[in-house]
Amino acid sequence: MDLWQLPDVRQALVNREFGRVCQLIRQHGGIRQDDMATITGLSQAFLSMLESGARKLTNIDKIIQLLEGLQAPLELTGPMLRPSIHHQPRGSTSATLSRL
Repeated sequence: MDLWQLPDVRQALVNREFGRVCQLIRQHGGIRQDDMATITGLSQAFLSMLESGARKLTNIDKIIQLLEGLQAPLELTGPMLRPSIHHQPRGSTSATLSRL
């Protein structure tokens, strides 16, 4: 299942509600915050605060890190929120997300 095609996930991303994006990806994908931390490189504690609304994701580098880790499609994020073409993605990301 392509989680990025789900209307609620797409809407959360369009609205730049990154905590909600994480929450929805986890719910629809059946993964834990620990798994998402591994996928994105962001700490589980930070992801918990992000999902609860206690923290906002405003740092562009962390936004890129999150979107890259979650393999958000370019057509949803736009080129400004994507790493450069020279950046190499993590090896385990594709395998982990392909199971979702």
